[in-house]
This record gives sequence, C-alpha cells and structure tokens, in this order.
Amino acid sequence: MLWRPPGYRFTAKELVKALCGEDTDESKLLMAAIYGKVELFADSTAWNGFLWLVRNTFKIDGKPMYSGSELGSLKESLPIVWV
Repeated sequence: MLWRPPGYRFTAKELVKALCGEDTDESKLLMAAIYGKVELFADSTAWNGFLWLVRNTFKIDGKPMYSGSELGSLKESLPIVWV
C-alpha cells in the first residue's frame, strides 16, 4: 500500500485565502503542500472564482495587472491537483 499525505479540497474562497493571505490556515496548508505533507485539490470553479477576483480587482489604469499567460503560469506552478 502506497503512503499518501492527507488530502484537502479548496473552494474558491479557500483558494483566495491561500493565495492572498499570509497567516491563514489555507496559506499554511498551501505551504504544507509545497513540502509534500498534504495534498490539495480544487476544481475549475475555484480557479475561475480566483481569476474573476484578480482580473476585476488588480488593475492599473483600468487594465488587468496580470496577463492570461501569467495567471496560467501561476496555476501550473501551484501544488494543487485540479479536478
């Protein structure tokens, strides 16, 4: 039997807390996932919620601060299994 770390599933709200909060439980879980101590899961609606927030909140002169490719790179770099 293979050992697997405990798994947690993020909602959109929890994903935002993980990525935007410094000392939240969610950000601590994200750090634990980086070190392989837990496994994180999230579905596309959680990522879409985060995208909506970033694209509509972080703007410079009315234009989104981050490009689609930058946000795509962020998604790919996260230690999250997208389901």
